Amino acid sequence: MEALYERLAGAASGLSADGAIRVRAQYEPVAGVGAPVAPPTVKVKQTVKDPATGKDKEVDGPGQLFEKRWVGGNAVQVVLLDQRQSQANRCETALLEAVDLGEAVVPHLALHVTAQGRELRMTNLDAPHRSRDAYFRDALDEAGVKFDETDTGRALRDAGTGDVRPFLESAPSDLVFGIWDSHRKRRVQLKVPRTYTSEMVGLHPLSGKRAAGRFDKWNFPGDHVELTADGWRPVEGTGKKGKGKTLRASAVGHGMIPPVEGMGGVTVQAIERNATLAMAGLRALRFGDAPKEYVRAGRALLAALALLGDRLAFAAPAVRLRSGCDLLLVSERIEWVGRGREGVAVTEPLELDTAGQALELFEFARSRAEEAGLVWSKEPVRLWPNAQVQQAIERSFRLEGIGEAEGE
Repeated sequence: MEALYERLAGAASGLSADGAIRVRAQYEPVAGVGAPVAPPTVKVKQTVKDPATGKDKEVDGPGQLFEKRWVGGNAVQVVLLDQRQSQANRCETALLEAVDLGEAVVPHLALHVTAQGRELRMTNLDAPHRSRDAYFRDALDEAGVKFDETDTGRALRDAGTGDVRPFLESAPSDLVFGIWDSHRKRRVQLKVPRTYTSEMVGLHPLSGKRAAGRFDKWNFPGDHVELTADGWRPVEGTGKKGKGKTLRASAVGHGMIPPVEGMGGVTVQAIERNATLAMAGLRALRFGDAPKEYVRAGRALLAALALLGDRLAFAAPAVRLRSGCDLLLVSERIEWVGRGREGVAVTEPLELDTAGQALELFEFARSRAEEAGLVWSKEPVRLWPNAQVQQAIERSFRLEGIGEAEGE
């Protein structure tokens, strides 16, 4: 493990011919090649016929992401099955689980909330904008001091690209997966690009269709209901019978919904995951006036953290991206990518197949960084919401009667 660490440390500081670590993996649906898989549904521009004018117009509607890419020298149609942001979130979730299980020590922020008898927690490993999220900006420490005015909060708030030590010491995963301090008003906002990137695509997709509806076992009578102060009541016909809002019964969870055609899954020829850890990104991180040993060990530790997240999230025999998209790992290659020769990048296998191996490398890197002067707390920075956030969260979980269903 020491030899692997030394090579990683040299690459992360630009002192070797290694420019990146790359993961290439092949998957297939758990039901077998040719079975449909479900891409994420996103808002896309669609062309529809305007019934009033008869002309085409563009509207926003649900869709899937298709594009062309060069694969093996050919322009190939692909469908995105998991984008970079989503893959990063999967790594962060896996890291947080390892922290909760006591398998790894990763400093992080933790916002604790009690709402309607529920104990809730948000960390920079699962917040939308990581440690720069507005939830942490609007948080308080145990003494009621605004987080941005605490020692840790002020250090993170005032950090610049010339010295990211506060992030290495308090929220290191932010430096791996990228941050943008867009919630604090200033002319120059801190941005740190991600050094780890991963993406999953399906090649040569064929779109499918599906028909979805709902059967009401008791054949609920009437097509419409009226919302009332204490719930709802059935009404006859479609006209307004009282003071409440009149809706179709299906909007409050009752009645029949006839099957209607909608987007289905896609069938693909192959599924690929491509991940990279860019050494140039790690080399670009600056740590102020820290000693060379600290800088070298810090960059190596971040590289080991990225590899640990990748292995925790993707080394398993199968992954679930979402309902209808369970995938089986059929092949994987992890490799060093170095300076090219005669127009071809030089690659060499990197033996780091399991999460256990990645955890061993990470612990070795952590011990070396601590020897170089890095201090990592085993406990998170604990925070609580301010009054406004607490009130808003309470509203989110408060039961306020019958609501209209947003969709089936």
